Amino acid sequence: MIRLTIDGQAVEVPPGTTILHAARKLGIDIPTLCWMDGLPAQTSCLVCLVKVREPNGREKFVPSCGTPATPGMVVESETPEVAAMRRTSLELLLSDHVGDCLAPCQFACPAHMDIPDMLRQIQSGRFDEAIKTIKEDIALPAVLGRVCPKPCEKGCRRGSADGAVAVCDLKRVVADWDLARDHFYIPPCAPASGKRVAVVGAGPAGLSAAYYLRRRGHAVVLYDRQPRPGGRLRDPTAESGSADLPEEVLDREIAAVLAVGIEFRGEAELMPAGASGGLTLSALRNEFHAVLVCIGEQKAEVWQNLGLSAGPRGVAVERGTFRTPLPGVFAAGNAIRGRGLAVRSCADGKEAAYSVDRFLKEGAAAPWPEAFSVRIGKLAPEELAELRSLASDAPRAELKAAIGDLDWHAAAAQAERCLHCDCRALPGCRLRRYAERYGADPNRYKGERAVLRLQYKESDVLYEPGKCIVCGLCVAVTEAARAPLGLTFVGRGFDVRVGVPFHRSLEEALGKLAEQCVAVCPTGALSFREGKHPASLPILRTS
Repeated sequence: MIRLTIDGQAVEVPPGTTILHAARKLGIDIPTLCWMDGLPAQTSCLVCLVKVREPNGREKFVPSCGTPATPGMVVESETPEVAAMRRTSLELLLSDHVGDCLAPCQFACPAHMDIPDMLRQIQSGRFDEAIKTIKEDIALPAVLGRVCPKPCEKGCRRGSADGAVAVCDLKRVVADWDLARDHFYIPPCAPASGKRVAVVGAGPAGLSAAYYLRRRGHAVVLYDRQPRPGGRLRDPTAESGSADLPEEVLDREIAAVLAVGIEFRGEAELMPAGASGGLTLSALRNEFHAVLVCIGEQKAEVWQNLGLSAGPRGVAVERGTFRTPLPGVFAAGNAIRGRGLAVRSCADGKEAAYSVDRFLKEGAAAPWPEAFSVRIGKLAPEELAELRSLASDAPRAELKAAIGDLDWHAAAAQAERCLHCDCRALPGCRLRRYAERYGADPNRYKGERAVLRLQYKESDVLYEPGKCIVCGLCVAVTEAARAPLGLTFVGRGFDVRVGVPFHRSLEEALGKLAEQCVAVCPTGALSFREGKHPASLPILRTS
């Protein structure tokens, strides 16, 4: 047996064991992109680098996946120096990465909803999954589907061609479908935290904040000076499009929000500091672990009378955390912005709920975590044509807004227009996971990017050469299985790429190995195409 030390822990392994396997025996997770257990080590990505000190004192960096352990070896895996080396390796790989992690529409949406995933679910008739995706980020989708000015569609790449995908209408269609059911979707909530939060103001920001705070396990009491929740959404003059918002839709959607276990107390107006009796911040702070103020736009003297500091547009808060100078008190929505869109207020509510949750659980408020994404920017016309080749050529069409009168086929047809600019391998992409872990900057070594190309000739498998890091795993899989055709490396030097021999199709090359090759790809260069919706959609049950 060979005895070595990794990160201060001694371990014994049989001769021939790699440093990577020795580390895993100790439970140390060394990142890998070009390595897969059971296949030959490729040692090409250099993300698994470790620092080794040999018995003679010599130090060097080596790829742990292909370096055998030797007696007396001392290995450093989790040090700032090693992390910096891995970060550089990742940044070099990202510099050539041609593909967005998150779609432009998702960045354009103030709530950062996973729009492409929702569209894929609608496309295949999975409305029950689509409503879950929507409500991860938007508490009032039926409402916003009627009053939102659709900033997400301004970010849609197809807009410059033949019209953006009808994202807002499709979101509303799913939300209307859900509200028409006897039992609308009620998400699970985290176990009770033992903490109580007061949310003052039951407009879009307050409703959204209460919803996500409750989902995080906190007991929530929602106050409003009006007898019914809804705030400015009930005033057709206060929000663009509110005149087109049927009261039954608003009432039903608010009921879905409160159904997670929120207590509503109406006719409870927030009173100035020092007022005898009534609802004051002082009284709320004594009764609750945190207070979130969402009472909309007010004059500076109103905030000062309530005991809060006024900023240029509303309550003064710490940027990103929504925390006021008053301990345990937060503010969001138009209370801090003056005038803003309902969708921005809903997004504020969700993000403020996260910050309050961090404050209650960890003792410090925190901003909403920024999602990592490579962003390739504007596409050339020929690149846009590549993406459009995989989507439906149907023209944009507006979808009717009416609960209980929904056209499933029209919705699926519109969802098929999505170009799916996001990465199909997003949930399991190891390149993105490790880039996030090590704080890699995808723009550090950016030069002139390669052209976006898609290859899918006669195949359900899609190959994106611009995402391939030439790790060789897919080639190794086909070689190990002795595939009649398989994959191979084509070209020399910097021009090496993965290809199919004799210009044959991916379908012919991979055959039954398609799933395995897609699964081992660490960057989403190989993925499955979205299937077209069937002529007869599955029955969508309403109860």
